[in-house]
Amino acid sequence: MSNGIEQKVLNTFHHLHTHAEISWEEVETTKYIENLLKESGCKVTTFDDCTGVIGDYGNFDQGLPIVAVRADIDALWQEVDGKFQANHSCGHDAHMSMVLGLLWRLEEEEGLKDKIAVRFIFQPAEEKGSGALKMVEKNVVHDVDYLFGVHLRPIQETAMGHASPVIVHGASQMYRGAIKGDDAHGARPHLNDNAIEVGAQIVNLLRQIHLDPLVPHSVKMTNFQAGGKSTNIIPGSASFSLDLRAQTNEQMDELESKVNGIIDTVKELYNVDIKLESVGAIAAAKLNDEAIDIMSKAIEDTLGKDNLDQPLVTPGGDDFHYYTIKKPSLKATMLGLGCGLEPGLHHPNMKFDHDAMINGVNILYQAVKHTYNL
Repeated sequence: MSNGIEQKVLNTFHHLHTHAEISWEEVETTKYIENLLKESGCKVTTFDDCTGVIGDYGNFDQGLPIVAVRADIDALWQEVDGKFQANHSCGHDAHMSMVLGLLWRLEEEEGLKDKIAVRFIFQPAEEKGSGALKMVEKNVVHDVDYLFGVHLRPIQETAMGHASPVIVHGASQMYRGAIKGDDAHGARPHLNDNAIEVGAQIVNLLRQIHLDPLVPHSVKMTNFQAGGKSTNIIPGSASFSLDLRAQTNEQMDELESKVNGIIDTVKELYNVDIKLESVGAIAAAKLNDEAIDIMSKAIEDTLGKDNLDQPLVTPGGDDFHYYTIKKPSLKATMLGLGCGLEPGLHHPNMKFDHDAMINGVNILYQAVKHTYNL
């Protein structure tokens, strides 16, 4: 790869990092990437009702297998140095830069364009867990045979210069709940059900859920709000949030059943109205041996056999896996890239070694070539 492409990747990263946009609002990000795709001779597709952009590069008329490479484009909304802002603390700016770097690397090799059919998917709203489903709805993978993704990994999982051919994400489910009741005077606790006590009962029962200990899982209340400025009012209403995690989709189904059973039990016990609404869900990874083998070879070619890590098992989630759930024949895997990332993903001041992006470009490049046996 030429030094010109390396610098272009770094410049692109710095632009995207300083122009972050949150889920479903990635308007300028979409326009920026669209222009870069067109400059490289891609057939570009955008959408009237959502952000995101698709670029097709290569020969799509001769029946070649179609390889798609996906990058997520949205940022988180979080407090950074005392100010709330869109922030790429999950590395999506790096993912976009690497996937564009792959395009430029393919473009650089003379005679390669006629031998490949590569689709670049720049997907919105991964942080909402809904962007991949929207892209499936838009038929962006209906004719795709192979799908590759990439994600920066924290230093706790792997080191700079290492990579894993697959990230075994878990499933997650987020709920928003509401306890609905009437307030009462602090001297008359018998006249209502204290929403704080109702919430505490939910927490206590959640901690008593016991599932197969060999399959990682967790459930916890992550937000609870009740009462106001008056300390002599017993609140009858409250709002709360729940976060559920499980390493497999089957375990998640069981965990959800237990949680919903607890809510029904507490409703009956206190005779209060409790509403529970799903506000986001992500499926666990579906693994494909052929795609993992291709990515393993690509890592060995780029970093050496000693720097090829075992599959990374993580309780974190990614909506990438909805592509394979919605299209089971898709051969997909996500590259887990070591980059010295610390202190952790989603930390407002997350940092990593930017040289790792060049490793990512080269690994993805080798994965495409291995897929076509070039």
